[in-house]
Amino acid sequence: MPLKTTPSPNPVPRLYLATPVLGEPHAFAPSLATALETADIAAVLVRLAPADDRTLINRVKALAQPIQARGTAVLLDGYAGLVARAGADGAHATGTDAVNEALSALKPDRMVGAGGLHSRHDSMIAGEAGADYLLFGEPDRYGGRPALEAIVEQLSWWAEVFEPPCVGYAATLAEVGALAATGAEFVMLDDAVWTDPRGPKQALQDAIGLMTQAVAAVRDGSTT
Repeated sequence: MPLKTTPSPNPVPRLYLATPVLGEPHAFAPSLATALETADIAAVLVRLAPADDRTLINRVKALAQPIQARGTAVLLDGYAGLVARAGADGAHATGTDAVNEALSALKPDRMVGAGGLHSRHDSMIAGEAGADYLLFGEPDRYGGRPALEAIVEQLSWWAEVFEPPCVGYAATLAEVGALAATGAEFVMLDDAVWTDPRGPKQALQDAIGLMTQAVAAVRDGSTT
């Protein structure tokens, strides 16, 4: 199930949600259901706390059915070896070695997303190898990430030159507009949705509004 895009000039990006790191998923299910009812979500990245394989597979299955029922793809953060058994649509791999391993294990039947790409060279290698999308701007294992201006530059470069879709990671709702204006096909949100004190519905509505405004401004500028 590929990430769906809507080809048009300066399209508004679609949303890609990443879950918190989940142990038992039941407490998170209501927030996820609200998000899926609120917005057109292209994919959900399921992040899992460490456990044995059977437990991990059961956690994924508990979440996957209601997600996929809406035509939304389910990807696992890592765990490429569990994708087929868990009924997921693919995996997101971090770092060039992990991306290559996931591509070997999952293609052509499942999706592979690529993140943790620290240079333009790494990005081009992942794209040429067959990654279904490239993620830019996500935090590293220590919580560090590039400045927003650098992320915008990377997304703009990729979106203009290369065919595989790109995803911009937004740490806050305030970043969504700048990422959407780059031409990126997708914007990823995680804690900015789940920890918003107003709830995921209002957070997602705000994100959609910000993306729509940013893309409209780009279109207006291109026609004046």
